[in-house]
Amino acid sequence: MKIAVIGAGYGGMAAAYDLKKAGHDVTIFESANYAGGLASGFKEPHWDWSVEKFYHHWFISDTHVIDLVSELGQSDRVLHRATRTGMYYAHQFFRLSTPMDVLRFTPLSPSCRVPLGLLALRARRVRHWKELEGLTAEEWLTQLGGREVYQVVWRPLLEGKFGSYASEISAVWFWNKLKLRGGSRGKGGEEVLAYYRGGFAALADQLARAVGERGGTIRVGTPVTGLLVQDGRVAGVQTPEGSIVASAVLATPALPIVADLAEPHAAPEYIQSLRRIEYLANLCVVLELDRSLSETYWLNINDPEFPFVGVIEHTNFEPAESYAGRRLVYLSKYLPESADLYRWNDDRVLQFSLEHLQRMFPSFCSNWVLAAHVWRARYAQPIVVRGYSALIPARQTPLSGLYLSSMAQVYPEDRGTNYAIREGRAAAREIAQSIGGPLQKDFQIGALQAEEVALLRHS
Repeated sequence: MKIAVIGAGYGGMAAAYDLKKAGHDVTIFESANYAGGLASGFKEPHWDWSVEKFYHHWFISDTHVIDLVSELGQSDRVLHRATRTGMYYAHQFFRLSTPMDVLRFTPLSPSCRVPLGLLALRARRVRHWKELEGLTAEEWLTQLGGREVYQVVWRPLLEGKFGSYASEISAVWFWNKLKLRGGSRGKGGEEVLAYYRGGFAALADQLARAVGERGGTIRVGTPVTGLLVQDGRVAGVQTPEGSIVASAVLATPALPIVADLAEPHAAPEYIQSLRRIEYLANLCVVLELDRSLSETYWLNINDPEFPFVGVIEHTNFEPAESYAGRRLVYLSKYLPESADLYRWNDDRVLQFSLEHLQRMFPSFCSNWVLAAHVWRARYAQPIVVRGYSALIPARQTPLSGLYLSSMAQVYPEDRGTNYAIREGRAAAREIAQSIGGPLQKDFQIGALQAEEVALLRHS
């Protein structure tokens, strides 16, 4: 069967990879001029490696992406490294990488430090995420750690990430964050994260090659502008280059984009359901510096006067030698598309960013900056509110032949390459089963695994 996949992110490419293994004819249509989606990267001519436009890493529990890397024969390129995490609070820096760091965290009274340290353990003991669906993150975190811990540690992070939506964010979203970070630890309690040798763009290129080697096609710079629908069934896609017939279409973009494509053909109630989930945009400034800011990889910002939610010094994770000795620093901000900061030109964003960075690091000078890059993503973070599971659209849409696999459907986990791959492969199995045709043995095994995941998610 001919199958069209909209979007060459990790989910779309993983789906195409499996559909090709099942013997189908697959074409991916990507509006950008590159594959990889939000995990795409960029590379300076003098660098050995590419780096992500929007910071990325894996947790050691991210088995779906590790399994796919193994299938591609690239396991030796997965790197595990201990990292340093910290917090900027009340104009001071605090290290928070190990349990002992938590016990020394002076912004909290001594009696509150142990509850903070036990939060990750208590999160991992939650038997099922559904018991948290009726709670906001604020309610749940206050129950677990007390009001002081919430006000000092968690409230600034929630407000920094979600702004005016902070009070509505589901406990399930925060639970998953604590569970992942708490489970990605070394023997000494330090956080251990994983990275791909060459950068995530190198893995995206490898996956794209694997799709191509199996006879699949990836058409970059080719947006899908509409759906072909006949007698209530999707029969292909429309592009600026013409119409392409397909027996099934898998759409992986953000749900509002899918709603625009489906609106001429689907019931208004369904289109409205696709628009119920809201998204925040992301602005990410990547600085190339001639020296390091600190020894911390991930610095959480608990200062409401600082406009970014995090300062991530990538070269405290992957050594600067991979980038010709330059130190790479991300300044990340989630915000509405309508925010002034998101709409400013790059020069104004950079000037604004450096002024605030100098306030945090008084020794910092603008002449440390060798180059700067400003990246924007309109649909970067679905807003996960209470009862979010009821908002998630089904993988198979009311339009026969049209399937969805977007980051808004990753739940109870949050978005990321690991879960994009999981959901893309699950969508491929569902499509293959629906349209019929021979399945390979490993594909059938994967289908059984997908059913087990579905039962766990909805039981």
